[in-house]
Amino acid sequence: MTPGVTPQLIVVSGMSGSGKSVALKTLEDLGFYCVDNLPAELLPAFVHSVAGDDAPDKLAVGLDVRNRHSDLANIPEWLSAVGAMGLDPRLVFFDTRDTVLLRRYADTRRRHPLSHLGLVLADAISLERQVLKPLRQIADSVIDTSALNVHQLRRQVITEFGLGNDDTLSLLFESFAYRRGVPPDADFVFDARVLPNPHWDAELRPLSGRDRVVREFLEAQAEVVEYTGQVAQFLDTWLPRLRTDTRSYVTIAFGCTGGRHRSVYLAERLAAHCRERGWGEVAVHHRELD
Repeated sequence: MTPGVTPQLIVVSGMSGSGKSVALKTLEDLGFYCVDNLPAELLPAFVHSVAGDDAPDKLAVGLDVRNRHSDLANIPEWLSAVGAMGLDPRLVFFDTRDTVLLRRYADTRRRHPLSHLGLVLADAISLERQVLKPLRQIADSVIDTSALNVHQLRRQVITEFGLGNDDTLSLLFESFAYRRGVPPDADFVFDARVLPNPHWDAELRPLSGRDRVVREFLEAQAEVVEYTGQVAQFLDTWLPRLRTDTRSYVTIAFGCTGGRHRSVYLAERLAAHCRERGWGEVAVHHRELD
């Protein structure tokens, strides 16, 4: 750890579907060493394990309802133990209205972490809120994400911790499946359905555009190389012209049939390209995967 600098520990908690994963990814992009779904009882041991001269100054840990519910009641005690180790712990709770959570789960078709109990979604959300109530009560800050999109949530996290420049243009690269509709907040939409589809290879079908073998398959296709190069040139030309005092973020969306292979690869690849070009705030969101 850096001499003279008080190490930070941010504990990210909150309702499932409130944006905790986006918050952790944002903190990771900002240089935090992040661990999600850490067993709560291991919090002091985790902090102790990363202590040392070369340890990171900024840590973030995700703790939520996936933990044993009895352990969550001991969070104040474990935070005190962490503070005694010389860290400055801070608990941030992400919340969202129940009506918005119901809509988000309907849109993404994801299972609630408590669905294994045989509860309908509304009852699972109600139970989760009850279990997490003690954490919300002791939180240093509560962030309501009911009206926030991914861009705005990232900005809120950056602002909350004073880590960003308000004049920076934030870029979000998003993948999606056309059969579920185009993201309503997309500024630029690129159709990847014209490219060779890894879905038709039985070995690649269960994988995604994040996997190495899928990337290798796509990068071996001349059409994909040409397509990627032309989109990169387009972004290099026009994104700088969107950096104005009145615009804070831009969403670049890539769609394909299932939203798993081609669109995911392109979102990751072009996000990496923009990071290489010096764009500071670059996020990736895969609607059908995340």
